[in-house]
Amino acid sequence: MAKGWNSQSKTKSRARGPKVRVKTARGRTVSSTRWLERQLNDPYVAEANRLGYRSRAAFKLLELDERFKVLDGAKRIVDLGCAPGGWTQVVMQKFKGQIPVLGIDLQEVEPIPGVTFVQMDFLEEGADDKVRSYLDGAPNIVLSDMANSATGHRRTDQVRTMMLAEAALEFAIDNLEEGGTFVAKVLQGGADNDLMVRMKKHFRTVKHAKPPSSRQDSKEWFVVAQGFRKLSPAEAAAESDRESAE
Repeated sequence: MAKGWNSQSKTKSRARGPKVRVKTARGRTVSSTRWLERQLNDPYVAEANRLGYRSRAAFKLLELDERFKVLDGAKRIVDLGCAPGGWTQVVMQKFKGQIPVLGIDLQEVEPIPGVTFVQMDFLEEGADDKVRSYLDGAPNIVLSDMANSATGHRRTDQVRTMMLAEAALEFAIDNLEEGGTFVAKVLQGGADNDLMVRMKKHFRTVKHAKPPSSRQDSKEWFVVAQGFRKLSPAEAAAESDRESAE
């Protein structure tokens, strides 16, 4: 297991039991049967159910926080594409309602005490003002575990995921407080060059990681960018010129 990820190593052994086989039933496709079998035999799914997490994705944030301390110093947190709420649960578990937490998604999310959920597009006009109003200030942590449904075409899936990561980064740059943290899902190979160049301009450190709870056959990775800094007027003008030229 990767260095810095020891506390979650017990999850698999604690939840592991006899392998469950699922028979193909009438009306159930082979792919859905395989998915169900994988869910039933996934130790992180079992552990998420045991601990009351809405999704196994909760462990990914726990592991990223364990290794990179992404939630340290949190004042106000935004969770983009938060449904069904696994990451938001981890945040609330850690801070117990002591800081403002805002979850944003296009679909309705079941309430979590102490969390403000807003059903909206975070890229829509006026969204930034709404976010600051809900949080009573600028967030210093922006989280994004967003991903589109897989198409099965690797390049298409990667492009769609990168588009979500770029959208989340745009939101983070527009809203983060100085010194803030940004965490987002990318796919194997990490953030593309343009995205990495932009993040390195705006953050003091940018790292990639694949948490132990990410399935071995999954292409997902996460980018962890810490130490947000606002560009000087000259730097901002240069970046604007570069984007206009592309």
